[in-house]
Amino acid sequence: QVQLVESGGGSVQAGGSLRLSCAVSREPVSSYCMGWFRQAPGKEREGVAFISTIVGTSRYVDSVKGRFTISKDNAKNTLYLQMDSLKPEDNAMYYCAAWYCGSADYYWGQGTQVTVSS
Repeated sequence: QVQLVESGGGSVQAGGSLRLSCAVSREPVSSYCMGWFRQAPGKEREGVAFISTIVGTSRYVDSVKGRFTISKDNAKNTLYLQMDSLKPEDNAMYYCAAWYCGSADYYWGQGTQVTVSS
């Protein structure tokens, strides 16, 4: 079973940047559709960025378009989320997830906290 471990979260001022990483083990990252999700206190978990398998097609939720970039490095078996122009509303726990494309069964990491101060 694939294992996911996020890192790179932290505290930053509004307008700053962070890069999240999700190290994938036991399975090649190229086998999965993958994404980044976030959950703020009192809110439901939402998907923010997604990337497909071989061709690497990506898509984003409207609130992060033009600010966040999802990518993956097949050689390093790692998923990334580059977050620029961060806003206080980006405060959340961020999770990476992997799933066989078309499947409803998701594998989750433990999450990494992002805090943006105004």
